[in-house]
Amino acid sequence: MKLQPYREGSWFAIPLKNGGYATGLVARLSPQGKVMLAYLFGPTHWTLPTLADVQELKPADALKVIRTGDVAVANGRWPVIGNMVNYRREDWPVPMFIRRADALKRAWQATYADDPAKPEREVSVPYETQGLESDSLYGYGSTELLMTKLLE
Repeated sequence: MKLQPYREGSWFAIPLKNGGYATGLVARLSPQGKVMLAYLFGPTHWTLPTLADVQELKPADALKVIRTGDVAVANGRWPVIGNMVNYRREDWPVPMFIRRADALKRAWQATYADDPAKPEREVSVPYETQGLESDSLYGYGSTELLMTKLLE
């Protein structure tokens, strides 16, 4: 297994279940590795995307912004395409997430700062709150499935 160099601002390709690739950007990486905040993009690329294919993408173009493990990038399953020139964290903000306890009908808004592995703050919010991504930590398989479904 060849480990790939990647960092905040690295573009990567996500293989889709039905062929082709989605793309992603490492927006935050936990200090100890293992967890990253990733902006995920379409459309489907039928060959491995190049840096030219992604360099003009902006945060508003993202289909999803999630917390996911970085093992697929580290081991090459998700190939690193290249690094963004002049990556600036402030241009790629960390969104608010929501964590729900369905059995209790309670919800919390989770705020992350620099470390996508550890919430900085959680605040109770109405269970019915909409418009926030789920505070889930996706594995590489669930991320690939998510992007496959979004791009069908």
